[in-house]
Amino acid sequence: MGKTLYLECYSGISGDMTVAALLDLGVSREKLEKALASLHLEGYSLRFGRANKNGIEAMDFDVMLEGGDHGHHHEQDHGHSHDHVHSHDHETHHHAHSHSHEHSHGEGHVHRGLGEILPMIDNAEEVSPRAKEMTKKVFTVLAQAEGKVHGKPPEEVHFHEVGAVDSIVDIVAACVCLDDLDVETIYASPLWEGCGWVQCQHGLMPVPAPATLELAKIGGLSLHVTGDEGERVTPTGAAILAALGSGEPLPESFVVERIGLGAGKKDFPQANILRAMVICSGKKKTDELTDTVAVLETNLDDCTGEKLAYCQGLLMQAGALDASFSPLYMKKNRPAWLLRVICRQEDAEALSRIIFRETTALGVRTSVQQRRIMKRWPGIVTTDVGPVQVKHCEYGEIHKCYVEYESAAKLAEASGLSLDEIYRKAERSMD
Repeated sequence: MGKTLYLECYSGISGDMTVAALLDLGVSREKLEKALASLHLEGYSLRFGRANKNGIEAMDFDVMLEGGDHGHHHEQDHGHSHDHVHSHDHETHHHAHSHSHEHSHGEGHVHRGLGEILPMIDNAEEVSPRAKEMTKKVFTVLAQAEGKVHGKPPEEVHFHEVGAVDSIVDIVAACVCLDDLDVETIYASPLWEGCGWVQCQHGLMPVPAPATLELAKIGGLSLHVTGDEGERVTPTGAAILAALGSGEPLPESFVVERIGLGAGKKDFPQANILRAMVICSGKKKTDELTDTVAVLETNLDDCTGEKLAYCQGLLMQAGALDASFSPLYMKKNRPAWLLRVICRQEDAEALSRIIFRETTALGVRTSVQQRRIMKRWPGIVTTDVGPVQVKHCEYGEIHKCYVEYESAAKLAEASGLSLDEIYRKAERSMD
């Protein structure tokens, strides 16, 4: 079952912040580097490090364009400590995005569109099929939004916003990270955006950027416009949520399992970070503490006790989870037994055959039931006469520990003490 991710976007969201936050959750950096290298994209290197934002340490991810340009507009931050991973290919054109978290323009542009980008993704041998599908979905939505802004069909959108090296790296990296974490559902807070104007290739552009606003409309994203000047939500960040977000409100309560922090490239009065949380429902996680079993039943009024006991032993040896007898009275007031077997569904056929072969049963009733079970794991406690095996059981906040009978019986026999004394010694050792 896939994980649920919550992105807290109170400082906005960008591609590089998203990748950084997911890396901080424990994504394999080696796997990410291999995936990006398999794009055979030229003219950049990756930078990984840590940044300090208003006293909070966060992961920092940067795409460095060849020739010294930053793919992500980078301010001086004394909290940075980076190491570089260079691509092996080289490209003479440098490009960058206009947006505050991510990109500043270079002079040259390679005009890539969906026709060039989608085959590049398909041919990346180190990118999983699921990550490829997510990446193509993000690019398609981004091209759809940019096309609407510029009055072109998505397939004819050929310009730096979609084709920039850093945008491609950010989007592919984010999707590889999501796949590596096995994220199935993404929730997002309202996207806190700035206001005013930002300089771009075509002159001054309003904040939110037109493409960002279009993506918010497409994805049903909730915007919260602050009074702060400048851009906080970039088209890349908005496209990731528009394409992959659940579009549903965050559950009222949840349990946080892991936290990742991604640093932005600007300094705000508040910490410029994106918080990514792996969450589960508000109740203590018990989803793995349920299973489905088959229950086999038959009534027996003409079978000897020896045969019944022998059949029960065979059933347990063959994998039954439990096999029991309950007394009952059948037709003509005959004393009889109800044989009830609990087993895995895949074992029901084989166990039914044992019942038919070893008893006088002419029919076996079968039902499928869901059961709640306590999580169980073995343990050992030490007493002054030797070790005793125990079984730990847990369900939510409930915890129990039981002495294993066979282990206690062997120790009682070996030590000359009564079984009751062994139990008491073991139970004292549990405290």
